[in-house]
Amino acid sequence: MEVIPAIDLRDGKCVRLTQGDYDRETVFSDDPIAVAERWVASGARRIHVVDLDGARDGVRANAAVVERIAREADVPLQVGGGIRTADDAAGLIDLGVDRVIFGTAAVESPAEVESAVARLGPEHVVVGLDARDGLISTRGWLENTGLSALDLVQDMAARGVTRYLHTDVGRDGTLTGPNVDAIEDILSNVRISLVAAGGFAELSHLAEVAKIGVEAVVIGTAIYTGAIDFEDAVSKF
Repeated sequence: MEVIPAIDLRDGKCVRLTQGDYDRETVFSDDPIAVAERWVASGARRIHVVDLDGARDGVRANAAVVERIAREADVPLQVGGGIRTADDAAGLIDLGVDRVIFGTAAVESPAEVESAVARLGPEHVVVGLDARDGLISTRGWLENTGLSALDLVQDMAARGVTRYLHTDVGRDGTLTGPNVDAIEDILSNVRISLVAAGGFAELSHLAEVAKIGVEAVVIGTAIYTGAIDFEDAVSKF
């Protein structure tokens, strides 16, 4: 199982939000490039980058920072936040990004996601399952769609999407442990590649989701606060 460090960008800084709340922000660094270099030096084989401003507003406000990380980090990137069209996705792939993550667009403009899969190949497209109480949230996790994560997976799978990122919004940044039941429910109903995020706080949590078939985990708060030693996590998984 791959262990992927998260770099969440807001106003050009590396931050973490608690439960997706933009008013509960902790700034960890003014230099996201240095943060990326730190994780690569610690063994990261991939980095997860999210433009939080873009996710909320639909405009990729941190595009220049993402481009620098893509250019200077010596590992593949998966990038989300503000990617609303197939053209947006293709532009990032042209910059050297390996995977693009569609969140809001998967609900509001599913044809754009289908187009991206056709143009770029399913290996370069991820759909974000940002769930609060089992229901998908969009626009920076601020709007509840009433759509279940499983329903979204089934729709996207029919459009050629093979990889998904499940984040339990209510647990994200809380260090309270992942929502194993929700992850297991998805994996027991559809055959997909699933990356899990939200709530990881100790190595036993990683082991728990590895057992149920998760392809990778994205961890943020735990490695920034020291709850999980990133090098240790990489060496064990």
